[in-house]
Amino acid sequence: MTTSDSGKDITLRIAQNPEADELLGRSPLAALVGMLLDQQVPMEWAFTGPYTLAERMGSDDLDAGRIAAYDPDAFTELFTAKPALHRYPGSMAQRVQQLCQYLVAEYDGDASAVWRTATTGDELLERLKALPGFGEQKARIFLALLGKQLGVRPTGWREAAGPYGEAGSHRSVADITGPESLVEVRAYKQEAKAAAKAAKAAKTAKTPKTAKAAKAAKKPGTARKK
Repeated sequence: MTTSDSGKDITLRIAQNPEADELLGRSPLAALVGMLLDQQVPMEWAFTGPYTLAERMGSDDLDAGRIAAYDPDAFTELFTAKPALHRYPGSMAQRVQQLCQYLVAEYDGDASAVWRTATTGDELLERLKALPGFGEQKARIFLALLGKQLGVRPTGWREAAGPYGEAGSHRSVADITGPESLVEVRAYKQEAKAAAKAAKAAKTAKTPKTAKAAKAAKKPGTARKK
């Protein structure tokens, strides 16, 4: 466990696995890697990944310098060994290594420096977006996780996190504090996915008619005769 600015111990319950969650709570790099892996796999699987990776590397924590210098093929094997660390173990192994190489180059391998020296939420958001594998949405979700559960709250952090920073929401891993909230977050994600799918289908249904009309307008002889 890490300790917040208020002096209280921090315990995460994202992975729903005591050992994996303990590592996430005390290791900034593990938390970053878990967030990076949270893509196209169940959230628990993604955030258990750092613990499994540390075990396979024979350590109780992750080290950015060691991962950055690891032989790429050997590092990929750590991800592909059964059970695989991700649905796409090869590409995610490459992304994790790129993330660690960036941290070594920009932050001396200290993952916590990404947020420890940020003075505003906007500055922190830009730093997170600059990390390999972190787009706009992932950066905002991780910023919300830092603020809601890890006590990292620079000025304007909620605003910078966007809707993910809202108090009482159940939109992302930032809001998971146990089994019940995990169910709520998963339900929200499924609803959002269904809504997006429906919107896409509605848009697609209109497209053929529009395209057909445009094509017909371009054909010779379709202009109205006077």
